[in-house]
Amino acid sequence: MPVDPALVDPTRLSIVSVLSSAQWAEFAFVRDTVGLSDSALSKQVSKLEDRGYVEVKRGHVGKRPRTWLNLSDAGRHALEGHVRALQNIVAASRRAGEQHTGEAPPP
Repeated sequence: MPVDPALVDPTRLSIVSVLSSAQWAEFAFVRDTVGLSDSALSKQVSKLEDRGYVEVKRGHVGKRPRTWLNLSDAGRHALEGHVRALQNIVAASRRAGEQHTGEAPPP
């Protein structure tokens, strides 16, 4: 499985990683954990939502508006595949390095 182009971006990878261990995390929690502004997180969440990786629910707690985020099944599957692809790249590179028998540089 190849790396997921949507998750190559470290910000989006951080967002789905945070959501992978939570259900319906508050927007503010994700914002603070990932270290983004409201607008930057909103933009990245929209991209993930367009791919079906993140679900967004809006509501109110008392009179205050709130937004909750959840990693969808498709998002969880994409994250797992992306991590597996990265692990495969690292493992293949290490094997290649271990098999390399090149000479040391001259003194």
